[in-house]
Amino acid sequence: MEVLVIFIFILIMMASLGIGFPVGFALPGAAIISLFLAGVAGIIFEGNANAYFAYGGPIEWINAGITNFRGTYWDNDRDTLIAIPLFIFMGLILQRSRIAEDLLMTMGKLFGRAPGGLGISVVLVGGLLAATTGIVGATVIAMGLISLPAMLKNNYDKNLATGIISASGTLGQIIPPSIVLIIVADQISNAADAAQNIRLENYKFLTGESTMPGAYNVTSTSAGELFLGAILPGLILVLLYVGYVFIRAIINPKLAPPVPSKTGFDKRFAIEVTSSLLPPILLIVLVLGSILYGVATVNQAGAVGAVGAIIMAGYKLYNGQKHKYTPTIIATSSSIIILIMHYTIGLNIKNIENDNDWLWILIGTVLVFALLFSITWSFWRVFKIKNVLKEVSTETTLTSTMVFIILIGAALLTAAFRGLGGEDLIRDYLKNLPGGFWTQFFVVMLIIFILGFFIDYIEIIVVVLPIVAPILLADPSANITAIWLGVMVGINMQTSFLTPPFGFALFYLRSVAPKSITTTGIWKGASPFILLQLCGLLIVGLYPSLSNYIPFRSYLTSDLAPPSTNPKLERCLIDYTYTLYKNDEGKIRKAIADAKTYKIDILSSDQRSLMNDHFNKSLLAIDQIKIAENKKNILDDYSKSYLELHNEVKKIRIQANDINKKIIDLQKDLERLKDENKKNILRKQIDKFNLERDKIITTIPKDFEEKNKKYKELSKDYKNSLDIYYKTVDQGYDNFFKIFKEIKDVEKIKLAQEELKIGIELIQKDNKEKSIRSFLEILEIMDKTSGGDEIKDIIYETTENMKENWNKKEILRKAQDIQKLLQKELTLRDRSAKELLVKFETYNKEIMDTIGVRKQERIPRKHALYVSKCIASHEDISLNF
Repeated sequence: MEVLVIFIFILIMMASLGIGFPVGFALPGAAIISLFLAGVAGIIFEGNANAYFAYGGPIEWINAGITNFRGTYWDNDRDTLIAIPLFIFMGLILQRSRIAEDLLMTMGKLFGRAPGGLGISVVLVGGLLAATTGIVGATVIAMGLISLPAMLKNNYDKNLATGIISASGTLGQIIPPSIVLIIVADQISNAADAAQNIRLENYKFLTGESTMPGAYNVTSTSAGELFLGAILPGLILVLLYVGYVFIRAIINPKLAPPVPSKTGFDKRFAIEVTSSLLPPILLIVLVLGSILYGVATVNQAGAVGAVGAIIMAGYKLYNGQKHKYTPTIIATSSSIIILIMHYTIGLNIKNIENDNDWLWILIGTVLVFALLFSITWSFWRVFKIKNVLKEVSTETTLTSTMVFIILIGAALLTAAFRGLGGEDLIRDYLKNLPGGFWTQFFVVMLIIFILGFFIDYIEIIVVVLPIVAPILLADPSANITAIWLGVMVGINMQTSFLTPPFGFALFYLRSVAPKSITTTGIWKGASPFILLQLCGLLIVGLYPSLSNYIPFRSYLTSDLAPPSTNPKLERCLIDYTYTLYKNDEGKIRKAIADAKTYKIDILSSDQRSLMNDHFNKSLLAIDQIKIAENKKNILDDYSKSYLELHNEVKKIRIQANDINKKIIDLQKDLERLKDENKKNILRKQIDKFNLERDKIITTIPKDFEEKNKKYKELSKDYKNSLDIYYKTVDQGYDNFFKIFKEIKDVEKIKLAQEELKIGIELIQKDNKEKSIRSFLEILEIMDKTSGGDEIKDIIYETTENMKENWNKKEILRKAQDIQKLLQKELTLRDRSAKELLVKFETYNKEIMDTIGVRKQERIPRKHALYVSKCIASHEDISLNF
């Protein structure tokens, strides 16, 4: 009966969509009707409204849908949706300001002489427009109106010409900034949370551990990361299209003949190319570059893009009139000067110390007002000329509203589908497919591809992704990243614009194509490009680093990079550490041997003891890392033969557990029922499930326990050896770095001493308020100074006494005691600094990438580059579950 209820639910949804009912209302309508019917059917057939629900009842799942709807707009973590109207606005402004027309004309002249050159130029312009507008309809229509007549006039094959335009226009769905990727990011971030819960539940069940190590967590993603992840896959699609057009033109020149240019590549043409290409490329750099370098979030980048588009439109629409470029010149020069001042002077109103700072702040304020003036001027032009601003704003509102209404409906639909047990059915179906994760993934991609023939990409994303993405992300056998899955879905979505009968790009082109171009001809022309998109999907699927590497590298080499002890980096970082020790062992041992010859007798006895301990532990760590690596190799060798058995048994145990859950649910129903006949039916079902569960458990191979025990022993042995290495190397480096830091902080001691002189003078003048401030300043300096804890305690005690009981004589006495202690500390550190500081700095550089790497504040750049490549590929972690 549960399956029948889900079938009715799907049927209602398909019927409402099929008759043309608005999607935004069809989805929640189908959800509410289905929940109502399931509740009524439960009352009629089972005497319980909750009978046909997986968990809870109709009221609970309606509330869940409302909660999902509210979360779409009120959760702080989901503010990425704000970027949608910003990027739509940016794209429409650029489309209305004839950017596409200028690009196509210029690129046609630039590449026209090459075989298939005009077609190649259309593909490249499609890529550029995708990175600025991201709107398929506007791009296809613009290129259809401008380039299709040009290609037909130059004897291009009709099918090839229409295929090039249709495919190039769809690049905006994968090349950022893409509305598709923003919606995918929103859905997949929620799916990652659900996947984390699934993985955590499985980990607890399979291992018996109450907490799961952070290294095994499912990591979510954001629109910014998806934008970065889609850059290389988008370029691959562009190259595939260009390669296809060029090869076809070489094989059969009649299909795409070269177009001779009437003018050569002179100075005038170079200026024309520059003026057409430079503005959109600068806008791309502003939008994507700000995200890539962490300067702006996706929302902020969208706002920058919208303002940049307005400034470009301001001079594009103002043709042949005085002051055409004035707002653009003011905006550009103001922005450049502000950036230069920011990075050279460090403008910050909180750090004003003198008149020069006030002068720079004043200059910066003037420049900001100049920038605002130029932006306002550009807005006014776009508002006055041809009513462009009003039309674009209206269309942006309509498009954004449509997207948001669909998201609301999808939130309710997803809740209803889960409530009726649909998610459990799909999970059970996918889990039981032969071939494991990759079969599941192929089936999901195939379903999305087929759905693309019939329904729009937004419906596919909001209906399918919340259901299947948690299942795929939770699987530890592939341990895929949310970035890669999002990009793969995005590329797959792109095909929905080209696949008949409802490929929107085909209809957009049909609306502007001449009568000589048939609809069938457009479909035929698009078919090879659908295959090319599938090739691109296959390439990105086989090489996940194409989508993962740029986001990971951007993060790991940024100022926000995590420390080397981050659990997510451990696997790759230790592999790199093994390599460094192998390559540099002689160099490290020599550095330690040289450091032993330093005159450390000038250090205090405690410091000398720490240095000797550092030398001993560092040498032990070099030996211990070899032991750990050897044990890792033994574990890896055993894991290869054990993995298949482990996954087989894990699958059996999960199946048995799923049956056990059904038994528990039936037992709850049994306790609730009063009808004896119905109770007997449930008892028979429970007995049947018990037999099925016991039968499944008996299929566990007899040698599993023995092999599992050996794997655990080897795994524990490796972990213990690694822990010993970590403890040894960390303690050893800490001992050295403590001394190194104390010696380096000698200037801070001098600074504290100078401030203390000022404080004593103020005490002698009986100036209580200023002397307290002076001592607080000394305390702040000492807090940033390594060592000197005794001095810090006395300074703190003295400062408190000054506040509570102003005894000038007693305070002066304590201040002089502090002065003596500071002088003693300075004498010791100053001598050590003169003799050892340069040597310690050289020594630290020799060991910080190996012995000291784990104690760095953030992962070093050299390590970050390796780790970025390493974690960009997927790793099977199923042996840990």
